[in-house]
Amino acid sequence: MVFVSRFNLAVLQARMSSSRLPGKVMMRINNKPMIYWQIQRVLEAKNVTKLIVATSVDITDDPLVRFLEANSIAVHRGSLDNVLSRFIEVGTKFPYDAMIRLTGDCPLVMPELIDEMVDKFYEEEVDYLSNTLQPTFPDGLDIEIVKRGVLEELSTFNLENKDLEHVTFGIYNRPERFKLSNFTNDADRSLDRWTVDYQEDMDFVREIFAEFSAREAKFSYQEVCDFLAQKPDLQSEISAYMRNEQLNGDDYHA
Repeated sequence: MVFVSRFNLAVLQARMSSSRLPGKVMMRINNKPMIYWQIQRVLEAKNVTKLIVATSVDITDDPLVRFLEANSIAVHRGSLDNVLSRFIEVGTKFPYDAMIRLTGDCPLVMPELIDEMVDKFYEEEVDYLSNTLQPTFPDGLDIEIVKRGVLEELSTFNLENKDLEHVTFGIYNRPERFKLSNFTNDADRSLDRWTVDYQEDMDFVREIFAEFSAREAKFSYQEVCDFLAQKPDLQSEISAYMRNEQLNGDDYHA
């Protein structure tokens, strides 16, 4: 099912100043910046109406913005630390029904998963849907979908820095106020690490993209699972138990 009459706004949060792997979004994979492939994969989703990259006004993000603009990719610049305000600012420009929040450390994002989750979001008529409330997908396939008006309502609360940095933290920590739902995988692969926060993660992701050269935007979740099943030793050397470590430190996704 594709809700073609809905305006589904994908907002990809990205920056150059990650403390763990600075400049990772512009690191090369198959001769293109990592963020290029993530964008191409997101645009494969049938339920994505428009995509915006939300980055900061900080000078460190100038090279990223130059690349995006040179490739005719829409970009919005806002606060470096108040990421929630970035998303609200983007949302004021478009009459969206659902905002799909993505982060720039997830180049293996699956377009078919975006489509399935958007369908589920409308079917369940919730304020917030994600596959991370009770993780069952690999770390790095994180997708969050928010109903129009929810971020604006969140901003009226007495928020802490963590709420401003992590955008949706204040939503799923207020289940008494917002209607939440979790999207669950058929099999629990929550301990698989497909995200890019460290060089070891980048090495792992490069191996996958190398396997699917010339199909970088189109390979599927099942194809990656099948490939990894044939390569049991291929995995990031970073512990899968470090999932969501940014919520406990001074760095955040992308």
